Amino acid sequence: MSVLPLEGITVVSIEQAVAAPFATRQLADLGARVIKVERDSGDFARNYDTTVDGEASYFVWLNRGKESVVLDLKAEADQQVLRTMLSRADVFVENLAPGAVARLGFTTEVLKEINPRLISVSISGFGEGGPYARKKAYDLIIQCEAGLLSLTGTEEDPAKVGVSIADIAAGMYAYSGTLAALLQRARTGEGTHVAVSMLEALGEWMQQTYLYAEYSGTAPKRSGAAHASIAPYGPFEVSDGVVFLGLQNEREWALFCDHVLKNPELKGDALYSTNSLRVANREQLGALITAQFQGRTVAEVQGLLDEVGIANAQMRTMAEFSAHPQLAARDRWRTVATPSGTARVALPPVTLGVEPPMAPVPALGEHTERILREFAS
Repeated sequence: MSVLPLEGITVVSIEQAVAAPFATRQLADLGARVIKVERDSGDFARNYDTTVDGEASYFVWLNRGKESVVLDLKAEADQQVLRTMLSRADVFVENLAPGAVARLGFTTEVLKEINPRLISVSISGFGEGGPYARKKAYDLIIQCEAGLLSLTGTEEDPAKVGVSIADIAAGMYAYSGTLAALLQRARTGEGTHVAVSMLEALGEWMQQTYLYAEYSGTAPKRSGAAHASIAPYGPFEVSDGVVFLGLQNEREWALFCDHVLKNPELKGDALYSTNSLRVANREQLGALITAQFQGRTVAEVQGLLDEVGIANAQMRTMAEFSAHPQLAARDRWRTVATPSGTARVALPPVTLGVEPPMAPVPALGEHTERILREFAS
């Protein structure tokens, strides 16, 4: 039988919402035992909605494969249970309000005393120091502070990204940082502290735009579904819908002119012969392409683009994504149990030659009694 990469690793997490649960769910998918510590009211993401047969879509997405234990961390007895858990754990993850874990008595120094091999992982909004350290941070707040809203939306109206991108970024770095810390511990025998902030995680993803603005002296404009610095790139109307396409280089531009637009002369046109010129004359070029596409269907235009290897897509709804032929052909959907039934969810995107456990989503406090017996002093 194949062994999952993190079998034998125990993770204790005091987590809520998205960032930390996203990190620990990925550890659970790799075989780690993840013990989720909740207050008696539960992770507040349990109550975001009731759309998955009574369960919250966020919670089902982020919490499969975990054990739920309810502890009152202001009570001495339950603090002792947590100390015992941490003394036997490999990883401790938290994303509570700034300073909350330290106020409970579990500072980085105390954690090292409890378990020198423990890897502690803290996820915060703005980092563990500086003037914003204690400022509350949610996904929209970080999208604003990292400059992302200056890029997304139309020229008239900013729009936030439609998924929790700042939380996801922080969760991904907490996950990869944990894996790196486990490798480091295998060499040194000692644990370490991993710190991730949402601002710095999303800020890493903003680096190309920052560099462009810093060194060109021009901030990119919001351009809807188009690209601020590449053309043609974005949506174009056809007779029965919209096709999205993206060109990356002059070879593709030549192929686009020759085989898709059927207008070879255009590739040498003084208005469009380089990408910079095409961006500067984006509106005229867009009108020209739309005029060429008006008599063609989505299928016809996508067929032409596919023939010459130019990236293209149609905008799918969530229902169409659910039925995506590529995901179906690759057998990328599984069923997981929830406290209220089952849910169809996607497999983790990384394949390692081992089937992920896709274990159940826990009910609040489902494992409290067993865990309290296991970690009794």
